[in-house]
Amino acid sequence: MADTPKKRPTALKREIQNKAIHQRHRAFKSRVRTAIRHLESGLSDKDPKKTREYLDLVFSLMDKGAKKGVYKKNKADRVKSRLNIRSAAVLAI
Repeated sequence: MADTPKKRPTALKREIQNKAIHQRHRAFKSRVRTAIRHLESGLSDKDPKKTREYLDLVFSLMDKGAKKGVYKKNKADRVKSRLNIRSAAVLAI
């Protein structure tokens, strides 16, 4: 008879799953914050190419985060809107 894995209590399983999800979400949020920092450096340098590149990246990451449940949809929309307004002056140049 094959060895079957030992059963574990449901609460312990949930704790293990929650830790893994928490780590995944932290890593994803870190990527978003890094992209926003790059975007802000493009804004301060008034570099339209860099600004457009990182604005697209931030929009994509925020949409993915909202889809996966890392961010609520309204927060993603709010962040995108605020960054779009800030970058409009640089992109108009």
